[in-house]
Amino acid sequence: MTTSQSYSNIAVIDIGKTNAKLALVDAKRMVEVDVVTRPNKILSNNPYPEFDLEGHWAFLVESLAKFQASHGVDAISVTTHGASIVLLDQNGDLATPMLDYEHAAPDDIVEAYKAIRPNFDETGSPLLSGGLNVGAQLHWLFQNDETLLDRTEHIITYPQYWGFKLTGHFACDVTSLGCHTDLWNPISGAPSSLVKKMGIEHKLAPARMSSDILGTVTQEISDQTGIPTTVPVVCGIHDSNASLVPYLSGDIRPNSVVSTGTWVICMSLNGEDMELDPSKDCLINVNALGNAVPSARFMGGREFELVTEGKPAQPTPEDRKSVLDQGLMLKPAIVTESGPFAGQSGGWNKTPKTDGERDYALSLYLALMTNHCLELIGARDPIVVEGPFAQNRDYIDALAQLREHPIQLSKSATGTSIGAAMLLASYGSHVSLETRPMTENADLKAYCDTWKANLPRP
Repeated sequence: MTTSQSYSNIAVIDIGKTNAKLALVDAKRMVEVDVVTRPNKILSNNPYPEFDLEGHWAFLVESLAKFQASHGVDAISVTTHGASIVLLDQNGDLATPMLDYEHAAPDDIVEAYKAIRPNFDETGSPLLSGGLNVGAQLHWLFQNDETLLDRTEHIITYPQYWGFKLTGHFACDVTSLGCHTDLWNPISGAPSSLVKKMGIEHKLAPARMSSDILGTVTQEISDQTGIPTTVPVVCGIHDSNASLVPYLSGDIRPNSVVSTGTWVICMSLNGEDMELDPSKDCLINVNALGNAVPSARFMGGREFELVTEGKPAQPTPEDRKSVLDQGLMLKPAIVTESGPFAGQSGGWNKTPKTDGERDYALSLYLALMTNHCLELIGARDPIVVEGPFAQNRDYIDALAQLREHPIQLSKSATGTSIGAAMLLASYGSHVSLETRPMTENADLKAYCDTWKANLPRP
C-alpha cells in the first residue's frame, strides 16, 4: 500500500450503482469533510441502456473545482461499483456507450457465451444474470456490433475510466478485474483464458494494484478545476473492496466485513475453509493487496427500496412486538435475479398492518439474509458492518442475535470513500468502530429460527 503523511485533503470519486458522489476526506483524521452527490440515472438510449458518463463528468469537474476553491485538493482517489467496463477508441473516446450491467442479452447470445466462459474453478466467478459478468457484456457488445472489436483500442475497468479522464493514462485494477468479470484468475493473479479466447489480450489495459499512482492531473484538468498538475491520482478500486482497505493491516483486524449499499456483500478475511457454491451467488473477490477473498452477496439495498417504495418508516415498540407475535415475515427473494435464492419468488407471508411493521420485518429479513450469506462463506466473528445498514439498529440487533456475538459498526458515513482515501494515506489506526453488544431476545431468536427453517430448498 502507498503510505504518506503529506496529503491533507483527498478528493474521492465514489460512483455507486444508485448515486455518484464526490467526497473530500481529511487524510489526517480520515473523516469526510464535504460530500456532494447526484443520482446515477440510467439513460434509456438505443441500442441499450447506458450509464450517464457525460453527466457524471460534468458533475465531477464542477465539484472538484469547488473543493479546490474551498479546501484545496492534495490527491485524488477513485472507487466505483463493479461489473462495469469501458471501451475506448484510439483517440481515447468512447468506442461505444458504457452498458448498464443489468441489461439482459437475448437468449441465444447468453447461451453462446455460456459455451466459451471459463469455469468457476479458474475464475471464482459464478454465471450471473444480465451483464454482471463483464465477459458477458463484452461478448454481447461485440456480437451486437461487428465493427466494435476493431474500433476498440483500450478496454479498462470502471475506476480507471475516471483515472484516465484525469491523467490520460490507461490501466485496470486487480479488484475490479477480480469482481466476477470472468476475465481474471484470482489464484494466479493473471488474466483468465477468456481474454485470449475473445481476442482482447492486447486491448485489455495492464492490471495494476489499486494503490499504484496512475499519474498526475493533466494541464487541461488543472485549467478547469484549479487543481495543480502535481496532484497525484491513485489507480482506483472496486467499491466493496474499498470497504475492506481499513482492515487489511493496522490494529483492527476483523475476520469478516459486511459492506452495505445497493448490494450487501459479505467478505471473509479469515474464515473457515469452505467450498463455495456459485449457484448461491458465492464468489471470490480480489482485495487491494491482490489476495483472494471468499464472498457472498444479495441486493439488500435494492430490496429495501422496493419494499419501502422509497418511503421508509420508523417502527414503534408496538410494531416490533406485533411483528414477532404474529410472525410477520418476508421470504426470499425480493430481487430474484441474484443472491443465494436467485430464481425464488418471495414476499410477505401476511400483509403488514402498518408501515412500521413492514419496515421492522424488512430489517429482520435483511439481517437474516446477511447472516445466511456469512454462513455460506464460513465467515467468523468479529464482524464489521459498514455503509447505510450500520445505521439501522433493528438490522444490527437482529444480526447480533443471529451471530451470538457483538457486531462492530463503522462510524464512517461513506465507508467506500474512506477506504479509497486510505489507498493514499496511512491507515489502520484511523478506523473508528462502535461495538453493538448482543442482547438476548427469546422472541427474536424464535422468529429467526422459524424463518431459517422455512427457507426455500434448491
